Amino acid sequence: MSNRKLYVDFVDRNARGIISLYEDNAPVTCKTLWEALAKPIRVPTIHAMFAGPEIMIGLPPEAQTFDPLSIPNENQTCFPEAGECLWFYQGKNAMKGLPDELWELGIFYSPGARIHGPLGWTPCNMFGRITEGLEEFAAACGTTRTEGIKTIEIGRLNS
Repeated sequence: MSNRKLYVDFVDRNARGIISLYEDNAPVTCKTLWEALAKPIRVPTIHAMFAGPEIMIGLPPEAQTFDPLSIPNENQTCFPEAGECLWFYQGKNAMKGLPDELWELGIFYSPGARIHGPLGWTPCNMFGRITEGLEEFAAACGTTRTEGIKTIEIGRLNS
């Protein structure tokens, strides 16, 4: 893990996770997302439908500052651990009935997750892990499942 860290906050509650980046195992993914998050973003987050204990954060257009196809497969798994963070891109019309692109960050907040969706097993790049604040952050993540969409802010903790 690196010295670079990101923060992720639930805007409407006191729940913050600190993400340590996996720069040794996912250097391109980490560098690319670090640069994309030079300015913090605030976006709605939803609970995953297929993966289990995961929230999904769409990268908004202002943070889509790179070619998503330039990120190689790095540090991939279908079985993330609690606190791990993923990068996922799906091009337009890649899945039947979904004409939009998906630029996604995902955060797994409890054990038992798997990356298996409508198209089957989907290995994704793990770019970091919440190393501080996971318990409070996980409790807030669970509310997205029972209460619905919440606003998340994610950005650089340090330079």
